[in-house]
Amino acid sequence: MRIVITEFISLDGVVQAPGGPEEDTDGGFAHGGWSHPFFDPEVVGATFDDALSRAEALLFGRRTWQTMAAAWPERAGDPFADRMNAIPKYVVSDTLGDSEPAWANTTLVPGGDKAFARIRELRASDGGDLLVMGSPTLARTLLSEGLVDELRLMIMPVLLGGGKSIFPADGALHTLELVSTVTSGAGVNVCTYRPVAEG
Repeated sequence: MRIVITEFISLDGVVQAPGGPEEDTDGGFAHGGWSHPFFDPEVVGATFDDALSRAEALLFGRRTWQTMAAAWPERAGDPFADRMNAIPKYVVSDTLGDSEPAWANTTLVPGGDKAFARIRELRASDGGDLLVMGSPTLARTLLSEGLVDELRLMIMPVLLGGGKSIFPADGALHTLELVSTVTSGAGVNVCTYRPVAEG
């Protein structure tokens, strides 16, 4: 399986809370929902449709999974929502408990070293894409560990002045190849990158 990360991202590299005001206010983040003015069905919507159609499973960090688990089950009847609800899902967490909202086809992956052993097993298995949406801490660690096969960034023409990023700050060099770019009428650049093999 290929690990593919898909993110809404600002020009200054922020991925925090693109969907709504209360999605993630950590650090006093006050711009939740910032992606809405730039969303269009033809380019941005099509990017998600394409990513989900190629996915065989979804991989989440705890916070993003909780947000999605609280939203998608009640949207049944829409083709995208039905696919989100039916597809196998993996959530990396040491803190999720039985009181969490149920979301069909979810498998808990314990955190720490065990998580990355399990993710490496999934990546080595046959199948389509293992898709990561949101989940900035998980995405950053996957990038740092060299476990990402494709990075799809929907770069939106807005500066947010700080917030969570997916990019490692470990001083390591990671060279990527730009595979494609599509620009929407609202100025969103959907850029697909793949790692360049080293050596």
